[in-house]
Amino acid sequence: MSHDTAARPLPEGLEALGWADHHSEALASLPGGLEPARVAAVLRGRLRLLDHRGLRPARLGGRLRHAAESSTELPAVGDWVAARPGGEALVEHVLPRSSLLVRHAAGLKTEAQAIAANVDLVIVVSSLDADFNPRRLERWLDVITASGSSPLLVLSKLDACEEPGPLLAAAEAAMPGTPIVTLCALDGRGVDALETHLSPGTTLALVGSSGVGKSTLTNRLLGREVQATGAVRESDGRGRHVTTHRELFRLPGGALLIDTPGMRELGAWAEGSAPSGFDDLEELAEGCRFRDCAHESEPGCAVRSAIEGGALDEARLENARKLTRERERLAMRQDAAARAAQAKQWKAVSKAVRRMPDKREG
Repeated sequence: MSHDTAARPLPEGLEALGWADHHSEALASLPGGLEPARVAAVLRGRLRLLDHRGLRPARLGGRLRHAAESSTELPAVGDWVAARPGGEALVEHVLPRSSLLVRHAAGLKTEAQAIAANVDLVIVVSSLDADFNPRRLERWLDVITASGSSPLLVLSKLDACEEPGPLLAAAEAAMPGTPIVTLCALDGRGVDALETHLSPGTTLALVGSSGVGKSTLTNRLLGREVQATGAVRESDGRGRHVTTHRELFRLPGGALLIDTPGMRELGAWAEGSAPSGFDDLEELAEGCRFRDCAHESEPGCAVRSAIEGGALDEARLENARKLTRERERLAMRQDAAARAAQAKQWKAVSKAVRRMPDKREG
């Protein structure tokens, strides 16, 4: 059912928060009395919304909460929602997303966890110290590609690395085609190169492990101390979780930045068995003698030749295999969970039917 929005024109200034034409079309299909806003934070079941007037508190409508088949259908930071105004706004609808950054939730359950929605550019922060891990960067590229967003890599803590060249080369190999910026958030070196990507109205998500300097970078971009910062262990470069929740900020230049807590586990949540970001392996495999080459000991294997010649890191091949196995296991678990849910639903229906009175009686 279509609803006329001519009597309720959109407030000015929503475009600066990332509002797009498809959001207007979605809002037009909803009942009147609902106002658009963007989710700036989700805190213990309560929301903070951002609109042309600023921040305001909100809560989830019961119908939206109960209709959601998974947590990813509930509002995430960055989402556009339609809310009924009040002292505490009531969120009744999540508007269609242009992208959704998702990971396999930590733990044994087969669940997805939404990191951020409607993100244009995901900025992966990796520090130039003991935390640097090319295999983790490959994993991030896979997750970002599946989300519908674009990646950008920031190599932070330039002050902690005397010779960043080898690490930069390893990063380029791990995330081919991804723009890379090296910087020091403490003194500001290299930050201007990052700011060229921060266009007004663009939504960015800052992700990475604990201790890589995300909070320090957020404070530098905001021009004020908003996020707490912490120290890291010298032994492995790991830090504790200083940022405790995801939050959307407006940067002075007009971009929108979502800062996120550090993540030690990053499981892909995507369809298909082939991970993204390994086009170089696929191109090499086309040169193998056998189409079903496993790249182990087969004669005429172009991938093995590249490894033996030093053109390809064998660890990259092993990580691609590992990610493929993870996707295959996830697909099996998702299928089993779907069958279990369907069986539970049919059991409930059968029980309800048995309880119905038999009209033939009496």
